[in-house]
Amino acid sequence: MKITILTIVPEMFAGLKEDILVKRACEKGLLELEIIDIRDYSGGSFRHTDESPYGGGAGMVMRCEPVIRAYRDVRSENSRFIILSPAGKPYTQKKAREFASEEHLILLCGHYEGMDERITDYADDMISAGDYILSGGEIPAMMVTDSVARLLSGNIRRESTEEESFENGLLEYPQYTRPYDFEGKTVPDVLLSGNHEAVRRWRLKESLRTTLHQRPDLLEHREMNEEEKELLSQILSEEAAQ
Repeated sequence: MKITILTIVPEMFAGLKEDILVKRACEKGLLELEIIDIRDYSGGSFRHTDESPYGGGAGMVMRCEPVIRAYRDVRSENSRFIILSPAGKPYTQKKAREFASEEHLILLCGHYEGMDERITDYADDMISAGDYILSGGEIPAMMVTDSVARLLSGNIRRESTEEESFENGLLEYPQYTRPYDFEGKTVPDVLLSGNHEAVRRWRLKESLRTTLHQRPDLLEHREMNEEEKELLSQILSEEAAQ
């Protein structure tokens, strides 16, 4: 697949190209990463990409002409044009998998106080990194690129992505490695038991526990199977008894 990033600060993406998963995907031919400077499409000696807003107000607004010129220059038949903006829908793992199945993503990094609303008429999607404000969409664009690159078939082991947080609607279970005992804190013995069914059940239970504590909203609309209901009941009973 191909990811094209439209930005006014292309130098910010030098590190992204060296990200281990992104770099590996590019070297394997799984991903083509293209960074486009919107200023090259602004015209004039000052290469302005912003103007004062009509109607007055604080800050500057990203102009539609250079953005749409850049978009039209890089788009292909199967492009999907994504605007990165706090006004967008929250980015999720489900959306990352959806993006990973595309042939060509074009990511527009917003900047300034906002962007000319007419730019959104050309977009297929608007994505937010969360309920907070950044100085621009460059960091969210890196986030999207990294999350998509790791899902491309052949980049990392499929098993490594299937049991991660959010893949099954729950946060991931706790992980442990050597040493067994660190300052009196030991690894749960079930993980050393060799009993695969016991390990699976422990992991599911701890995944439910972590989700209950950190993201209870994920459980509110989850349709649980009988085993999950049983394990969650155990967790609530254990914690009530403490």
